Amino acid sequence: MDCPDCSHDRTRVVDTGTTDSMTVRRRRECQRCSFRFTTYERPEWETLQVKKRDGRIESFTQSKLRAGIERAVEKRPVDDDTVTDLVDRIETRLRDRDTRIISATAIGDLTSQELRSVDKVAYIRFVSVYRAFSDPEEFLRELDAVLEAEHDDASGSQESDTTRLTHESHRTDDAQ
Repeated sequence: MDCPDCSHDRTRVVDTGTTDSMTVRRRRECQRCSFRFTTYERPEWETLQVKKRDGRIESFTQSKLRAGIERAVEKRPVDDDTVTDLVDRIETRLRDRDTRIISATAIGDLTSQELRSVDKVAYIRFVSVYRAFSDPEEFLRELDAVLEAEHDDASGSQESDTTRLTHESHRTDDAQ
């Protein structure tokens, strides 16, 4: 590594530490002029590519994924740390795949799964845009699926009156 002060190409590492789980901080000293400086080293990952529905391929951007999730959780009791964890978890699962080209559909499916476990309303918001719901019946079908799953998860425990009434009103509407 070249010294930033005298440009000599020989430096030695004086101290090493980590700033986070992915970044190594190194304190270095020039062997000619004794100038000390700090370097930060991060792994450079192979870039994920997203295959869009129209066939175009573009680079995966974490900020785009985050923006979609933030829109879904807007005015919901989901804090920023939870959103960050969600984005990191989704990106990790994408990177763990055998391929570097991921379909936009796969990203949407994975995001909706993760959102569903965090906040059901945010999940409904996300899938309504992702799946391009065009009429209220699609909302009701998805809402029924969420409520059914919630009911199945609570098997044995008593349903709340609100959930039961909501279920009954949706089923009555479907029968008409």
